Formats: sequence, C-alpha cells, structure tokens
Amino acid sequence: MPLHINDIQLTDIKKISDPDGRGNLSVIENDVLPFEIKRVYYLYDVPSDGTRGGHAHKELQQFLIALSGSFDVVLDDGKTRRSITLNRPNKGLLIPSGVWRELENFSAGAVCLSLVSAEYDENDYIREYSKFTSIKRG
Repeated sequence: MPLHINDIQLTDIKKISDPDGRGNLSVIENDVLPFEIKRVYYLYDVPSDGTRGGHAHKELQQFLIALSGSFDVVLDDGKTRRSITLNRPNKGLLIPSGVWRELENFSAGAVCLSLVSAEYDENDYIREYSKFTSIKRG
C-alpha cells in the first residue's frame, strides 16, 4: 500500500495493437491488480459539472479506468490532495483503502470502469469528509 498520496500513480495496462490496423485490445490479468476482483461497475452519462465518489473505504481497494473520454480523480489522504486525469483506456489508477476520492470534470461520453476488491458493503464506506479526517488524525 502506498504510504503517501504522491505514491499513487497511473498503472499501465497491457495493450495489444492489431498489426492490420483493426484497433487495440487491453488485458487485465492477475499481475496488474493486488487483489481479486469481486465487483465490476461503470459510470456513464455523468454531466460535465457532476461529481461522483465523495467517500473513502475502510478496506476496499479500487482500480479505475477511463474506457472512453476523460475525468479527473481527486485523491486525499487527510493531509494532501492531488488530482490525476484518466483519459486512456490502457492506463488505470489503483486507489488503496483509506483514501478519499472524488471524480469530476467528466468529458462528454466518458465511461469510468471500476474494478473493486469486495462486494458492496455500506459499512466499509466513510461518506462524511469530517469523519474521514478525524479517523486519519487518529
């Protein structure tokens, strides 16, 4: 697990280019993620001024990919905030547990794929930022 928010970086996803120019194929295999995928979902038709996320997880890890278009992921570890733009389907962002995330600035037609380490559990969510920062302070 990254110890600092600046340790969170984009991850390359294997890209196979067709020699006949028929497009590309990207593959996510066991060596890309540090967890077994337990749930897959995707966001789409998010208005450009809309936001998603706005929470942290106690245990769940998440891997985000912009399958189409682009969006920004604002990460916050309780001390530092930074924004990473996702705009390539062969790049992903691994968000470890204990990191606040907000998704914003969606382009038209953006699709965000989310691969996660656990099935949905409301008890794993921290939905109030003040509670999140309180937990981070110990």
